[in-house]
Amino acid sequence: MYDYGLSTLEQYSLTVLSTARTRGALLCRCEEGLFILKEFKGTEKKLKKQQELLEGLSAAGCRVDRYLSNKEGNLVSRDRDNIPYTLQFWYEGRECDTRSEEDILRSVRTLAQMHKYMKLPLVQDYMEPSLEDIYQRHNQELRKIRKFIRKKGASCQFEKLYLATVEDYLEKGDMALGLLRDSAYSKLRQDVTENGWICHGEYNQHNVLMIRKETAVTSFEHWGFDVQMADLYRFMRKILEKYNWDVRLGMKMLSAYHKEKSISEDEWQNIHIRFLYPEKYWKLANYYYSHNKAWISEKNTQKLKKLTGQKEAWQNFGAKCLENYPF
Repeated sequence: MYDYGLSTLEQYSLTVLSTARTRGALLCRCEEGLFILKEFKGTEKKLKKQQELLEGLSAAGCRVDRYLSNKEGNLVSRDRDNIPYTLQFWYEGRECDTRSEEDILRSVRTLAQMHKYMKLPLVQDYMEPSLEDIYQRHNQELRKIRKFIRKKGASCQFEKLYLATVEDYLEKGDMALGLLRDSAYSKLRQDVTENGWICHGEYNQHNVLMIRKETAVTSFEHWGFDVQMADLYRFMRKILEKYNWDVRLGMKMLSAYHKEKSISEDEWQNIHIRFLYPEKYWKLANYYYSHNKAWISEKNTQKLKKLTGQKEAWQNFGAKCLENYPF
């Protein structure tokens, strides 16, 4: 019978009181505290650097899901079936509620506080790709998908809507790429290499836990060396899509971050450019192209309709919220 890594707990100096299955993991209540046991799918080399990052954050007073070493001093333990697992400190809390402005702003402040300490000597292997390369590749992919649909003929609602909207979004993509090339982005990248600034990589409401008046952050597996505005942009975009690009809320989020960790003029310009790029449009198009085209998900079609319906609000957001520095 599959033990979900239970047998690995014998390798730790813990007194286990109870265990319970949770989303993709095993929650372990011990005399020593609360821990979470997860199957490990990364590389141990990167895991050691991640632990170094988490220990630094913990020492600075941040609540994060750092790893617990087993009795042999290893971060990875293998069960009876030789499946690797990790054990991490965990917290009793609830996920950030995206319907709560208080939770949203608290999450932004927490990100800014963490960013001050998220740095390590650069390891080139974990440097994130250039945003210029990403935008260029995405624009090429949008054109490739347009050519593909035109050649075969648009036969479903998603394909028809894509052909009706792609020119405008491509124009926005090309504009954002041009602005990025003319911006101080290369200077920001150089600052990352010199100072070792790190991004969480997947900072969203699911990875922010509210614990009374404190906040914990989890799931750093996608960390990498990058311009930290990437984290702020990703969190803000996901929230603002739910709020139809509410300028008032956007300004509050930027202000909350800025008060904790000052946003430089170059960083401000960078996050503005990120908001000008039609990333969600590309994601929907890429999902369509990389999946079975004999059956197009109605959910994906509805997402594209919603996105195009928000286009004016999205465009206005950048102009009203980020045109002038600072605020």
